[in-house]
Amino acid sequence: MDPLVVPVIYGSVRTERQGIRAARFIVRELQRRGMEAVLVDPMVERLPLLDRMYKEFEKGQAPEVLEKLASLFRRADGFAIVSGEYNHGIPPALKNLLDHFLEEYFWRPAAIVSYSGGRWGGVRAAVQLRACLGEMGMVTIPSTLPFARVGDSFATDGTPSDAKTPSYATEFFDEFVWYMEALKSKRAQGVPY
Repeated sequence: MDPLVVPVIYGSVRTERQGIRAARFIVRELQRRGMEAVLVDPMVERLPLLDRMYKEFEKGQAPEVLEKLASLFRRADGFAIVSGEYNHGIPPALKNLLDHFLEEYFWRPAAIVSYSGGRWGGVRAAVQLRACLGEMGMVTIPSTLPFARVGDSFATDGTPSDAKTPSYATEFFDEFVWYMEALKSKRAQGVPY
């Protein structure tokens, strides 16, 4: 069986960003479980502010970065969304990246990973993400994975400071895999429209 494909969509372009550490941890954990996890970083992709969605371009006329991401997203079995919390909300770079696409998300689960520099772990952004991702056609899994004091929780390469972190996240990843496998099976049988 082919490995599950999971874009790990990260949402910050700040110079001193710390959440990239959590995103690297997520990529590594998914890969450790045998998945094809691909980090999607707005600092690398440099998408413009949304003017036209990918679907609004004539076939073959979208900018190369949108074509590349659309191709990845169409192959995806699920999406891991890694979000900080800016003023109780979703970071603008993450929202901008997500809003460039739509149909590519349909009938796929999303797992929400949130973080903050403080003690709340970005949970208020996670609540807002559920509404946005649902409107985009994704099913969010019930569990979330919040990380408080993210800069202290991971080394630069994503290695957790607490060796127990991977075991704390086991149920979250197990649930995500279950949803990806279940929805992949149903998509293969056809979708309502």
